[in-house]
Amino acid sequence: MQINYLGRSCFKIKTQNTILVTDPFNKYIGFSMPLTKADIVTISHEHKDNNCLKKIEGNPFIVNAPGEYEIADVSIFGFKTFHDKTKGEKQGKNTIYTIRTEEISLCHLGDLSHKLSDNQLEEVNGTDILFIPVGGISTIGPKEAVEVVNQVEPKIIIPMHYCTPDHDKIKFKEMAVLNDFLEEIGALQAKKENKLLISKLSLPQETEVICLMKK
Repeated sequence: MQINYLGRSCFKIKTQNTILVTDPFNKYIGFSMPLTKADIVTISHEHKDNNCLKKIEGNPFIVNAPGEYEIADVSIFGFKTFHDKTKGEKQGKNTIYTIRTEEISLCHLGDLSHKLSDNQLEEVNGTDILFIPVGGISTIGPKEAVEVVNQVEPKIIIPMHYCTPDHDKIKFKEMAVLNDFLEEIGALQAKKENKLLISKLSLPQETEVICLMKK
């Protein structure tokens, strides 16, 4: 499996037979997502920085709601959470997706804005790779992200949804940067990679933070 980071909450996950893209975004955030071919697209919620299907080439299967899905060699389970701390009253709902393929369990938290309940935690049990927002403001921030990591106990942590130099300087001036999370979790020396090549056999024995650089 190969994982590339396209920016924001968007990843390209390529298996032997399938390409899955998460939360495609538009240039509202300050930079554009490249046109990307996909067989499957997951959308955590219907905001323009998470559902920009015009950036997707091909004829993908769209997963944009809670439920169970089987597409080619990929099993997906989505369940409801919230985009704020008021049970969706301000920002609406958010869908977490667990993705199972090539004997690896991935979990994309979308724009999660709260810690996981016991029931929600059961749904992500056994996560190998966790894609977690860390920027705050409209998601959990660095401190809460560490708390969620400790809840889930994944083997690999991939941070997302944080401020970069490419972001709009006005809209995102209060958003945390990657190092804020790395400092909070004690991983300032975390690996920075252009892509992640991973298999079931190469998963680490102890939890690692891997920072994927935007492609």
